[in-house]
Amino acid sequence: MESSMAEKTYRPRRMRADDFSRRLMRENKLTADDLIYPVFVLDGKNKKEEIPSMPGVYRQSIDFLLKTAATAVELGIPALALFPVTPLEAKSLDAEAAYDPEGIAQRA
Repeated sequence: MESSMAEKTYRPRRMRADDFSRRLMRENKLTADDLIYPVFVLDGKNKKEEIPSMPGVYRQSIDFLLKTAATAVELGIPALALFPVTPLEAKSLDAEAAYDPEGIAQRA
């Protein structure tokens, strides 16, 4: 005995059962709102140096950050991720420079 779809009173929608499942299985749409702009920050002023392994990406001093942030906003990118470049002489096993109130990230 065959049953047709019209005869079924219950059609399981396992894939649509809850919001979590629907979000996992829906089509993806990537926009500028989903991006975070990485910024590599140097200590000092008026410094900008290209990162050889990442063409077009620069380490820059804090004074350049406002211009970079403005560019990100113009592109529709809502957030920056700061990556401070700690000088070799300031590095330690317990990462003291990361907690320094006058550190690069804290000033940026």
